[in-house]
Amino acid sequence: MEYELGNDTGFGTRRLRLSTINNTRWLAIAGQLAAVLFVATVLHFQLPIIACLFLIALAAILNLALTRLFPTNKRLRPVGVFAVLIFDVAQLSGLLALTGGLTNPFCILLVVPVIISATTLPPRFTATLAAITLAFTTALTFVHLPLPWYPDILLEIPLVFVAGMWVAVVSAMIFTAFYVYRVAEEARRLSDALAATELVLQREQHFSALDGLAAAAAHELGTPLATISLVAKEMGREPFDPESLREDIALMRTQADRCREILRRLSTLGAGDEDHMARVALRTMIEEVVAPHREFGIAINATIEENEGTEPVCPRNPGIIYGLGNLVENAVDFAKESVEIRMAWNEDRVRVRIIDDGPGFPPEVLEHLGEPDIPRTPNRPRNGGGGLGLGIFIAKTLLERSGANVVFSNAFSTGKGAAVIVEWPRLSMQAAV
Repeated sequence: MEYELGNDTGFGTRRLRLSTINNTRWLAIAGQLAAVLFVATVLHFQLPIIACLFLIALAAILNLALTRLFPTNKRLRPVGVFAVLIFDVAQLSGLLALTGGLTNPFCILLVVPVIISATTLPPRFTATLAAITLAFTTALTFVHLPLPWYPDILLEIPLVFVAGMWVAVVSAMIFTAFYVYRVAEEARRLSDALAATELVLQREQHFSALDGLAAAAAHELGTPLATISLVAKEMGREPFDPESLREDIALMRTQADRCREILRRLSTLGAGDEDHMARVALRTMIEEVVAPHREFGIAINATIEENEGTEPVCPRNPGIIYGLGNLVENAVDFAKESVEIRMAWNEDRVRVRIIDDGPGFPPEVLEHLGEPDIPRTPNRPRNGGGGLGLGIFIAKTLLERSGANVVFSNAFSTGKGAAVIVEWPRLSMQAAV
């Protein structure tokens, strides 16, 4: 089974909450108000304080309106967040235009909305917002009131300094936005991949419980059903006599009740008492893993290349079964004619090697195997379609949870392609649940 992560994965499901935006803006409003009042009342610099307070009031009015119109836990669509961030850029640009433009050291705050966009919005919104911010920044270079200063001192800011501030703001905006986007994107993909891993593990646990109980139920139903069948035949041979059949009817009723109890346990997945189904030998588990993949025209050979001591017996771990099954499935998909599964164990280690005779892993893919998403490559075509991204990540994660170390490589043997080595400390495998 293959999984893919789209380009906008996570943006649709991780919308920014309105309360987060509002709280951030209240903090910005408090900072802007404190700065304006400090400059006007403590430093006694001349500045258009009424116009500045009007712009700050606009931000407060927007916050109050959003709070009144929408519930605080509402998650905004990307378009909504984008519109709000445009307002923030415009409002801050207005304040800067009234207080010195790019000569105002607080102009660096223009990069904040772009950083927020890079964290929460798809790239197209971030690129558009960055372009808008760049336009405002450029306009502030030429259109602004003088920087508030002491009235009896003439402050002249050289144009080269203003140009340097423009370069600093633009550089900070580009580099921080790109860096934050890459970090957030990696976190999103990892989160989605781990969520998919949890879903797969839950499904495999459910299937494992169902399979184990079904086998146990089939075994247990055999005896009561055979008894009912035998009694029914005996009743059919004898002449009808209610008194003589009373005992047989009671026996049939008892066996029917036993069947009903077994089926009730099956419907509730009460497999806790099926201890004989809970543990499995290594060779038996490998055969269970391989069985679904033998019908695709690829020969699968399971052999033992080293066996020191007794054969490992481990719990029927859904994570191990799914992880090995995914690796075998990929080997079958890429193989030309055959897949080899080589088992080895001693008193300390248990190892399973899966080798196909396909083209092997391309070098540019090999170093990224096990990551949530890797680019597809045309150099290793597969019969089943899809890629080597999230499915391999899930398999590797589940196997590592059981204590295994998973290594991807190429076989470097004539007629052999990719090789995957899965190795456990024996105690870890036998204790894996």
